[in-house]
Amino acid sequence: MKSWSPTLAQYLLGLPRAAKRLSALLVDLSLCILAVWVAYYLRLGEFVALSDGALWAVVASVCIALPIFILSGLYRAIFRYNGWPAFVVMAQVIGTYGLLYASIFMAIGVNGVPRTIGIIQPILLLIFVGGSRALVRVWLGNQYADIIQDGYRPKTLIYGAGTAGRQLAAALANSREIKVAGFIDDDARLHGNLLNGLPIYKPNDLNNLVHRHNIKDVLLALPKLSRPRRNEILREIHKARIAVRTLPSMSDLAHGKVGISDVQELDIDDLLGREPVTPNQALLSKNISSKIVLVTGAGGSIGSELCRQVLALGPTRLLLVDQSEFALYSIHQELEERAAGQETILIPLIASVQDGARMRKIISTWRPNTVYHAAAYKHVPLVEHNTGAGIENNVFGTLNIAQAAAENGVADFVMVSTDKAVRPTNIMGASKRLAEMILQALTSLYPGTKLSMVRFGNVLDSSGSVVPKFRQQIRNGGPITLTHQEITRFFMTIPEAAQLVIQAGAMAEGGDVFVLDMGDPVKIIDLAQRMIELSGLTVKDEKNPEGEIEIKTTGLRPGEKLYEELLIGNNPKPTSHARIMKAHECFITWEEIKSQLHSLEEVLHTNDVEAIRTIMKRIVSDYAPNSDIVDSVYIEPLDSQNNLQKL
Repeated sequence: MKSWSPTLAQYLLGLPRAAKRLSALLVDLSLCILAVWVAYYLRLGEFVALSDGALWAVVASVCIALPIFILSGLYRAIFRYNGWPAFVVMAQVIGTYGLLYASIFMAIGVNGVPRTIGIIQPILLLIFVGGSRALVRVWLGNQYADIIQDGYRPKTLIYGAGTAGRQLAAALANSREIKVAGFIDDDARLHGNLLNGLPIYKPNDLNNLVHRHNIKDVLLALPKLSRPRRNEILREIHKARIAVRTLPSMSDLAHGKVGISDVQELDIDDLLGREPVTPNQALLSKNISSKIVLVTGAGGSIGSELCRQVLALGPTRLLLVDQSEFALYSIHQELEERAAGQETILIPLIASVQDGARMRKIISTWRPNTVYHAAAYKHVPLVEHNTGAGIENNVFGTLNIAQAAAENGVADFVMVSTDKAVRPTNIMGASKRLAEMILQALTSLYPGTKLSMVRFGNVLDSSGSVVPKFRQQIRNGGPITLTHQEITRFFMTIPEAAQLVIQAGAMAEGGDVFVLDMGDPVKIIDLAQRMIELSGLTVKDEKNPEGEIEIKTTGLRPGEKLYEELLIGNNPKPTSHARIMKAHECFITWEEIKSQLHSLEEVLHTNDVEAIRTIMKRIVSDYAPNSDIVDSVYIEPLDSQNNLQKL
């Protein structure tokens, strides 16, 4: 049955509309005859030949029913989508037929036809026609295929029998991709009960349930749960060696019910295992609400999240600056949907921070109150191989936008920096440290603009982050590749980092270097192992040669460090925010740095990589490159306009 029925269903669905209607009419004709035959059996207790009076009963049924069915439009309906309203209409039509049929064989009477046939036959016809329509709906409406394939659908358990869990189970009830086998809940009062026909199990039954019901994964429907308890549950699920998926946070679910589309891969926050700090709303709003805000690098990972959070705080205008047309288009489209009903005006601007004239034109035209500078080349190996391009963008691009902002009276300028700027071993880190030094030096020249920078480590799931890379490698069956067994990084989620950047900028007084508390550093190999385990798989190594995903080391890349730091000195001062510190670091004056920048700009013209590195080591005293890779790509000479001429 499993082999031919779906094929027959597909054949019937492919018939022309006229053929389908004719088929339905012939079926109803047959049901009229069948209803008369069964009515005689119920009346007389035996089957009779359809002749004499019985034949008249058949002819009358067909001649009355089919014209009424045709005129009432029963054959214009798409049977496989028939719902309750269609069945109500069908009952009304057959009720009309029944009145006519009963009036002939009960009120008037026909020789050889028992009067009760006039009542029994219409009732049977209603049952037969209604049943045929229901059968078509189940079969051709793909519910039949679901029933057959039920044993082949992957089974899941929902952890949490609360409101979110119930809504998720309801959303999955008609899914052809997954079958809910039951709930797991911590509440002992619920154990052993049924919820919408699904059993509720104890958490310690999980191992047995996985083997008994062939469970493939667990869906966490616990949006309100604290991070510590959530981590305990994840550890217990890991012991059962099954995958975990989750629902968004309560704030994401606030405006609608939970649906199957809300189920997602495990929340990236769960890889960190710590609670984010509740943001200070006053700090978030201070430099944004009812103001004009500009974000550079608006299409990037941090820049786009800054844009989302800025938009939610109600600026009058939000200027989106990015040199990538596609990235700018994508974030602009997303924000336009989010901004529906808001008064904020979104202005997408294709521009590179390397173009000083363009930056000055944009800022002088739109007069932003606050600038968040997130545009940067940040991939360490790429910048190491493209030394000149990295410095031109990260150093002179920052100078361009900061100078334009200060000259045009921007009140607050906040640069997104990196932990790689601390005792840098690569061009990317050194260029960001030099950008920090430029902002610190410019502070004395432009006291009207509060120039500040926010330094933090890696963000999970950003472009270039190990998380999406590891996730794809797990999907591909491995191996996961990392550069060194001991490599360690600080991590933070993108939304938390963006929130803290906004709050830190609101506390700036000028020349501030803010450092975010990233929590404890994370070994990348531990992160890889946790991602494998939370995917329901096992690590393949010497201890477990039968594991599914292997972890391989490939060696440190050019300019890469084993450990990152957040502070150059050891005397950070706390701020009013628990996760934001203020560093106190030495910097040089503008007059000292200006001549060095002139020298750096001159060697950029010729793309003399060794000279570039020599000057960088002279300016950034802590820069100690650990790579001898030389940029072999010739870069066109820079525009003859001197970036520093206005100073």
